[in-house]
Amino acid sequence: MKTFYPKDLSTAEVQNLLQGAVTPRPIAFASTVDKAGNVNLSPFSFFNMFSANPPILIFSPSRRVRDNSTKHTLENVLEVPEVVIHIVGFDRVEQMSLASTEYPKGVNEFEKAGLTPVKSNLIAPPRVKEAAVALECKVNEVKSLGSCGGAGNLVICEVIAIHINESILDEKGAIDPFKLSPVARLGGSWYSRITPDSLFQIPKPLTNLGIGVDQIPGEIRNSPILTGNNLGRLGNVMELPTEDEVSEFSSSEEIREMRIRFKNDPESWIDHLHLRAKEELEAGNVNLAWKILLQKQ
Repeated sequence: MKTFYPKDLSTAEVQNLLQGAVTPRPIAFASTVDKAGNVNLSPFSFFNMFSANPPILIFSPSRRVRDNSTKHTLENVLEVPEVVIHIVGFDRVEQMSLASTEYPKGVNEFEKAGLTPVKSNLIAPPRVKEAAVALECKVNEVKSLGSCGGAGNLVICEVIAIHINESILDEKGAIDPFKLSPVARLGGSWYSRITPDSLFQIPKPLTNLGIGVDQIPGEIRNSPILTGNNLGRLGNVMELPTEDEVSEFSSSEEIREMRIRFKNDPESWIDHLHLRAKEELEAGNVNLAWKILLQKQ
């Protein structure tokens, strides 16, 4: 491991390291207005959801590292404490990126990016018609994190209206991640997107009181074949298969053939068990994987 201490680095170096490490980051495509009614539209990847009751989002328009200047979005929310935060899909990522251009104050990024402003229901800033999700927010607080270049400004927003394009909803009325196809920010010029190959599901530990990795027998826990992910899945079960279940599985054709094959090779027997269990774990068959792992030669 190479260790870095922020106090020994320039602000730009710290920023590059953190932006490369803390990924992927969701993007707040924020629409604001100043007192004169001038509209600004800009993306921010220092952004996330922090509460559901009240519904709170926070994004951070940081002070510019190069000259310590502030961004128009920050100046606007200090004048008019309202913002529409949009979630942008892959089909609009280039337009969103274009809107991040540092145009002079008063230039309308809706026009520059070729996006359509739509009047919001409850607040002054318009929303982006083309965005699949638009969240009208009142700004509860702006918390400055410093006065030097690179310092963040936490814009704490309370969602007061949620607009969702029905085309991204599934049959249950929930947002379908494939249809939303959100983009996220990484370091440098890198972005990421949701694709069928990039999504996977994990059983939520909140619904189980898992036995934990510490309760997995040492021979299994210290396996050179099973990965940390495999062990995490094994440790998420509430209980192991019963002795009767393990015994019944012992009489299966697969196990009988394995016993004959590895009769005089106990080390290969264990390796093969662990390889078979790994296959089942990665296919989501946790109970079967445990039955395999608990076999005796």
